[in-house]
Amino acid sequence: MEMAVLPEVTQSTEDVTLEDIQVGDPAVNTAEEIDRLRRLIWRRRHLLIGKGNALSPAARGIVCEIDVGGAKPIAQRVRKVAPQFREKLSDLIKGLLGARIIKMSTTPWASPIVVIIEKNAIDIRLCIDYRLVNSLTRLMIYPMPLINDLLEDLDKVLWYCSLDMASGFWVVTMTDRARAISALIVPFGLFEWNRMPFA
Repeated sequence: MEMAVLPEVTQSTEDVTLEDIQVGDPAVNTAEEIDRLRRLIWRRRHLLIGKGNALSPAARGIVCEIDVGGAKPIAQRVRKVAPQFREKLSDLIKGLLGARIIKMSTTPWASPIVVIIEKNAIDIRLCIDYRLVNSLTRLMIYPMPLINDLLEDLDKVLWYCSLDMASGFWVVTMTDRARAISALIVPFGLFEWNRMPFA
């Protein structure tokens, strides 16, 4: 990972209703089956987030840690943002703060943002330049499962379910150290993530 992307976030979100839950296929499932599944999901609605990009419930048993050994903190300076994009940047930061995805920080670490102009020359995409942090990060050795092993296990399953996680990358909590190391600096201040950012 060289850059991490800052997705757009809306400040407000509406509550999820029973009718918002899209399940089943009317060509395959009966109306009764669809209704039963919808009600089953509704009983677990505390696990659902609102419409839009609200901060979703944290995943259990998973925590992001960034191991930089005994490296000294790297505090890069903020990069210039063209005047015509400052308001858009401000709105994005306010949205992330409002959704409690980031918070103000005093960490000695700081990675700058990079503004990328979209093809329409009006909209922007924001990235965080983590190249220096990445150069210090020790890779974790983890035995990833082989796809063939996973596919073989599927033949023992009766039901399959496909879930689309809204902003799924924001479900992983971070240690205090990882939050400090992944801090981002913008012209309006220094911020750190409450959850692991998309990268």
